[in-house]
Amino acid sequence: MSRRIAHLDIDAFYASVELQRRPELRGLPVIVSGDGPRAVVTTASYEARRFGVGSAMPTAQARRLCPDAVLVPPDFEAYRAVSRTVMGLVRATVDTVEVVGLDEAYLDLTGLFSPKAEMRRLVQRIRETTGLSASVGIGPSKLVAKVASDAEKPRGFLVLEREEAVRRFADASPGLVPGIGPKTVERLAALGIETLAQLAATPDEILADRFGTNQGPWLRRRGAFLDDAPVSEERIAVSESRERTFDVDVREPHEMEEHLRRMAAELCDGLTRQDRRARTIAIKVRLDDWTTVTRARTIPEYTAEPDRVAGVAVELLRAYAPARPVRLLGVRMASFAHEAAANAGRGDQLALEV
Repeated sequence: MSRRIAHLDIDAFYASVELQRRPELRGLPVIVSGDGPRAVVTTASYEARRFGVGSAMPTAQARRLCPDAVLVPPDFEAYRAVSRTVMGLVRATVDTVEVVGLDEAYLDLTGLFSPKAEMRRLVQRIRETTGLSASVGIGPSKLVAKVASDAEKPRGFLVLEREEAVRRFADASPGLVPGIGPKTVERLAALGIETLAQLAATPDEILADRFGTNQGPWLRRRGAFLDDAPVSEERIAVSESRERTFDVDVREPHEMEEHLRRMAAELCDGLTRQDRRARTIAIKVRLDDWTTVTRARTIPEYTAEPDRVAGVAVELLRAYAPARPVRLLGVRMASFAHEAAANAGRGDQLALEV
């Protein structure tokens, strides 16, 4: 039985939720973002996107591109509530679902009598229940399904076989494919590889020489839309973090430490509610000249105690001793207890301090 996988993505999710709550904004360019001098765009309505506004763009730049945009602060509690409703409808449709964000999921449709009809019914149920539209891609793999769902947004519905995807996107940049970021696109371009067709036709040994024996052949397979990754019902983040970009650079060490303590408390509160504990504690520091460093320590015991995490984070900050004002600070935790259980029997690794 051939695999049939769908990728479902709610169109402009955060902005669409806000438009449901504020119908008077429909048809206007809406940007969901904070309003500080260093705020970035969380998402934008399609009316704003026509001006070139995009996610992760500095909000100041977005407002220059679209001066008439309506700025709406994000409300993640509201987004999570709507997401729970959407994913409840998704899980009621198929047995195997991999949720990859508040607004998107992979569905294993293999064995369904009429997968296209089932997905159209699901999209209709989501719209009737939440008022939100969704785009769907269907294919033999997660990779094909994801690219297909992105191809005709909003309200897209595209079914592609692998060979059809290869032909349709032959002239597209390798950056079209999930997992190939801007830096890799630049490195590929330096080799004269600027399209997916060129990437798929490049011998493994050439790519391996430039990107390594694992990543090189993997890149060629991505270019050829070859993917056999399963739809996994359980997707647990391998790390959790909290970070903050300051409106005004922080200069005093005691202020930096206080920010770290507050972020550690927020992070540990979330982990405690999820009943998760970790051993690796890390900090992220970005200076006013954009120099960015990370420091991490793996401790002997699993923890989600705020004082323990904050203590290690502060020690790492003091050891680094930023020589310039700081524009961003973050705390991250990794090496969770569930990973240790999953890796039991594979041999212990040394705990390292970086």
